[in-house]
Amino acid sequence: MSQSRSTCSIDVTVNGQPGRYEVEPRQHLVDFLRTELELTGSHLGCEHGVCGACTVKLDDAIVRGCLVLAVQADGKSVQTIEGLTEQGAMRDLQQAFLRRNALQCGFCTSGMLMAASELVVTQPDAQREEVRAFIAGNYCRCTGYHAIVDAICEVLQARREAAQGVQA
Repeated sequence: MSQSRSTCSIDVTVNGQPGRYEVEPRQHLVDFLRTELELTGSHLGCEHGVCGACTVKLDDAIVRGCLVLAVQADGKSVQTIEGLTEQGAMRDLQQAFLRRNALQCGFCTSGMLMAASELVVTQPDAQREEVRAFIAGNYCRCTGYHAIVDAICEVLQARREAAQGVQA
């Protein structure tokens, strides 16, 4: 006996591009992005929302793509690491990660950058311990976090100095 799969239509804007898609009701957002749209920058790690590798933005707030169903994105906007990279919105973070060797295998990097980009916008005055607390939901098995925190703090400091220069 064969079972047919039911689908739902969703209207979603992904990285600035609106579209209508057919998705299975139980398909996770990260699976939709990776398999249907071939946006593979967000990774599937723990599938429990713990590791942060699947982090994307949904209507300008970071979410775990493995905990959000694709149908929940209906009528909303999704930004992936690819979209933010194309916009240049995190170029300074990417460069700081490279300078500080804040990435090794790269599996966690997209989630770390998504979280870091949220942090530098929402908490521009964050100090080192606040940075550590903010990224605590993103696991990295390679770096030990010190280089990641250094890179984020470097960007925060540079952005603060740039803002002070503009105000002067």
